[in-house]
Amino acid sequence: MKKILIVGAGFSGAVVANTLAKTGNYKIKIVDERNHIGGNCHTERDSLTNVMVHKYGPHIFHTSNEKVWNYVNSFGTFRPFVNRVKSIYQGQVYSMPINLHTINQFYAKSFGPEEARKWIESQGDTSISDPKTFEEQAKKFVGEKLYKAFFYGYTKKQWGTEPRNLPASILKRLPVRFNYDDNYYNDVYQGIPVEGYTAIIQKMIEHPNIEVRLGTHFLGENEDNTDYDHVFYTGPIDAYFSFRFGRLGYRTVYFKEYRSDGDFQGNAVINYADEDIPYTRIHEHKHFTPWENHPKTIYFEEYSKETESSDIPYYPKRLEGDLEILKRYESEVSKLERVTFLGRLATYRYLDMHHIIEEALEIAEKFLDHETHR
Repeated sequence: MKKILIVGAGFSGAVVANTLAKTGNYKIKIVDERNHIGGNCHTERDSLTNVMVHKYGPHIFHTSNEKVWNYVNSFGTFRPFVNRVKSIYQGQVYSMPINLHTINQFYAKSFGPEEARKWIESQGDTSISDPKTFEEQAKKFVGEKLYKAFFYGYTKKQWGTEPRNLPASILKRLPVRFNYDDNYYNDVYQGIPVEGYTAIIQKMIEHPNIEVRLGTHFLGENEDNTDYDHVFYTGPIDAYFSFRFGRLGYRTVYFKEYRSDGDFQGNAVINYADEDIPYTRIHEHKHFTPWENHPKTIYFEEYSKETESSDIPYYPKRLEGDLEILKRYESEVSKLERVTFLGRLATYRYLDMHHIIEEALEIAEKFLDHETHR
């Protein structure tokens, strides 16, 4: 029986472990330096309110990939959940993403869909033909006023720099709708697991051929992996190589926790778009499980900052300097024969849960196919 080491007990590692273990041909060890499984998707019930809390910020599962949806549902029950985000700007509450209600409220109009479309087109900066920066991308498509209201302050707080310093790719497309649809996502399948994400991942790795060791630090290229036939690595790519070419840039987030009686804000997520409010959003976790009843509540202010060596990296910055460093690390990865890098940190890309699961399934299946035909 071949021996496999998986570094990281998040979705990437759990999917690979589950796929390989089911064949009966592999003995798998999963290591993670944290004291829990689930990575940044880790959920647990708050001891004082009994609310299911997303410990590293909100996670709403959404996908249009039926295979991925059926896969996660095979490990637990997902209940439908529509993320209806609000944004507060200058004391007014608006609906996000920008939709017909947002436009009419912001401009004090009563446009129909086509009127609103023409209005937004008239607000766009026609002098920008090929947007290079986040700011240019936003101004071209929604104009100065909507950009300043909903994107400028929020983005500056989230990324710690002027939006004109950020690449346009961060704002790949502006989610503007010319109807009253306030569903934050466009995907066919949207939901939240009844027992939380950690329970889903726990079921993935419940197999006699899978061993999990938490609180275990992996040393990357300095680790002796000779006992294993293959290593699947989901940690930071720069950490694997002991930051030989420098650290890649990330933003991280931290939270201030509050509890109270009743209902604090009446919604799962509310953004705070004004630049002078230090946090980016508040999430109240009882609203992620509307099928439950809780007399008390727990909510979090979310703040963004630069990632230091002791922080958990969240959002890859992918600025020009980062991408140059990344190329050097990727060159080193290409020289490794028995190590596969996968997941958000190991590939230095921002990936949603469904992307991570889809990619992990593909990688595991290709690995098994390659092993079969060796």
